[in-house]
Amino acid sequence: MRHQSTEVVGSRVRIGYTLDLDYDVSGPSDFIFLIHAARSAQQRVVEESLVVDPAVDWRVEIEPHFGNRLLRLRALAGPLRVTYRATVEVDHYMAEPAHVVATPLDRLPAEALPFLWSSRYCQADQVQQLAYREFSHMRSGYAQVDAVCRWVRSQLEFRVGTSTVRTSALETLEQRMGVCRDFAHSMIAILRGLNYPARFVTGVDYGAGEELGPPDFHSYVEAYIGDRWWLFDPTGITPLTGLIRIGTGRDAADVAFATMFGDVQGRMPRVSFEAEDDPVAGIRKPEPTTHAVSTAR
Repeated sequence: MRHQSTEVVGSRVRIGYTLDLDYDVSGPSDFIFLIHAARSAQQRVVEESLVVDPAVDWRVEIEPHFGNRLLRLRALAGPLRVTYRATVEVDHYMAEPAHVVATPLDRLPAEALPFLWSSRYCQADQVQQLAYREFSHMRSGYAQVDAVCRWVRSQLEFRVGTSTVRTSALETLEQRMGVCRDFAHSMIAILRGLNYPARFVTGVDYGAGEELGPPDFHSYVEAYIGDRWWLFDPTGITPLTGLIRIGTGRDAADVAFATMFGDVQGRMPRVSFEAEDDPVAGIRKPEPTTHAVSTAR
């Protein structure tokens, strides 16, 4: 029997964000961007706009495996600027953590199974011994997954410049430092080693501290427990209700925000936010919560 979580009070946020991307293009080049806010039953894109300078033909396509919205364009030599703006509403399903009970492995839905297996940056098979040593004494369910999240947070130091786009969970757990993608990969690998489907989510995060530097893209984790996917951020740098989903995949290889085919030099992306506070409409700014939070079935 699949155990259903007991819902408590939910929340709704409305966040606007802007992304500015700048590139120097040396010759004709193709781009695939993953910057558009995801659309789902619990995340609605209220409005959005895209400006590409200089103007070129572009299109947005739905990638079939994970449903990500891909922006595709071809640019000639010269500077290229891409500006995307969106206002997004997110409804948060919340539950008391003690009510979120694990689903037996043989009852997991087929669509969750690919997130049980090792992937390029999440070598679940190579960290399974660690996973069982640290967490097998705990009962399966939300508390065990949260314990993995807190363990990763306690074991790793958030330090910019200590990893690359090729750094895997195995390397991060050895080096004990990294950035958000490394924290996420480490948690995902351990969770899969404990037989939880776990996936990598990219987005933007409203509410991160200014001491961490300018706003940027963010990576976090979803684990399938009970009857839905639940949010976890092993970095702990932002409220769970401040996360806006852009892309979902097995690990970072599936959800790069920009993939270029050609001689291209890029600059750091610029991200800005604005969160609304309209209690009459049931909309509040993101804030920390002790409840389990989900934005996807």
